[in-house]
Amino acid sequence: MTQVQDITSPLTPLERRASLSLSSIYALRMFGLFMILPVLSLFSEQMEGSTPVLIGLAVSIYGLTQALFQIPFGLLSDRYGREKMIVIGLLLFSAGSIVAAMSTSIYGVLAGRALQGSGAIAAAVMALAADLTQEVHRTKVMAMIGMSIGMSFAVAIVLGPIIAGIAGIQGIFWLTALLSLAAIVILVYIVPDPLDIKVHPDAELVTSQFNDVLKNPELLRLDFGIFVLHLILTASFVVIPLQLRNTGLAPELHWQVYLPVLLTSMLIVIPFVILAEKKHKMKQVFMGAITMLIFADLGLFFFHETLKGILLFLGLFFCGFNVLEATLPSLVSKTAPANMKGTAMGAYSTSQFMGAFFGGILGGWTYGKYGIGSVFIFCALTTIIWLIISKTMKTPRYLANLIIPLESTSQYNEGELAEALLAVKGVAEAKIHYTDKTAYLKVDNEILDRDKLQDFLSECRSA
Repeated sequence: MTQVQDITSPLTPLERRASLSLSSIYALRMFGLFMILPVLSLFSEQMEGSTPVLIGLAVSIYGLTQALFQIPFGLLSDRYGREKMIVIGLLLFSAGSIVAAMSTSIYGVLAGRALQGSGAIAAAVMALAADLTQEVHRTKVMAMIGMSIGMSFAVAIVLGPIIAGIAGIQGIFWLTALLSLAAIVILVYIVPDPLDIKVHPDAELVTSQFNDVLKNPELLRLDFGIFVLHLILTASFVVIPLQLRNTGLAPELHWQVYLPVLLTSMLIVIPFVILAEKKHKMKQVFMGAITMLIFADLGLFFFHETLKGILLFLGLFFCGFNVLEATLPSLVSKTAPANMKGTAMGAYSTSQFMGAFFGGILGGWTYGKYGIGSVFIFCALTTIIWLIISKTMKTPRYLANLIIPLESTSQYNEGELAEALLAVKGVAEAKIHYTDKTAYLKVDNEILDRDKLQDFLSECRSA
């Protein structure tokens, strides 16, 4: 007999082990990608065949292959096993890092970066996390993995210039290759083996749902948002390292700009996220953060020739960026139907990586054609379009996702199950996957009657 899942219980030891080890695998891979961001344009301009467009492409080409391969990797992991596909992805990532490390021309770096992106393990990692966690704890585990990505970004941006100053860009690529191999060791020896592999609509893309997700205007608006956010981030980092050097700051000292900027912005972001989530001011905070990006890019346009100007407006940029990076996934989760969250997040992630890809190309082209300042104008104009599109966004429902197993459903039909769950105070939406014996709920955590919901869960188990 399986034990009834308790919706109020903490993570089990196995779930904690799974979440921490999978978070570290994801973080190690993303750390390598992020570490190259603040230094690649500086080093690649010295390579054979280098042009502004190719420099931008070298920064961003991983986004194209990541977008193309992440969904196939996830689907193949359903068929051939999670661990096998994750190992293949990490080996591809390591191989790409080695190709880039051994290259002396911009074309070799392009090939290596493209190969890095083809090891797109994100969907497979999320699917494995779902296999290893109870339904009622899955949202917590996904949040932990998401937090690990944010932390790896902040640390990598600071350490990238330091390591490049010591070992060059080749040293970063070699370190990245080693980190991906370390991730394989963690996968093989620390990550628990799942008892069962199945498709989880809350964590994985389901191809039959893709059409519905693409027809949802609210989700498309959010997909466009993450596309623009990573487009302007990547375009900016084609030229920001170059301009920091132009102000007289040695590349190995660029961390002295990134560290205070990131620490300050992360501290400032916390009250805004609390205001958005706890005080139900999500749309106001969201629109305010987009506006902040516009002012940051305009400030960088006017004051990018001084170190103080870059420091001030790059700090403002990261305040807006970090707020949006935190609130956009939350908005997708709130907006998507409870049983389509995995598919919605798959489309969202693809949009993110495509934004990074186009940001590098367009940033490099704009820089080569019109100079560094024009890149910031391009980013500001693109963000203004995003602001206009976001004005018609609906105020989000402040609901959380909750997945519960229905061990026995024989005494209810699908409609009766949904009706019984909707009768529980705080349950706003109930999508029943009858054959999988799983209910996908949208709940208001502030008023949710957890005892009544737990009683219903126990009733389904004992029937």
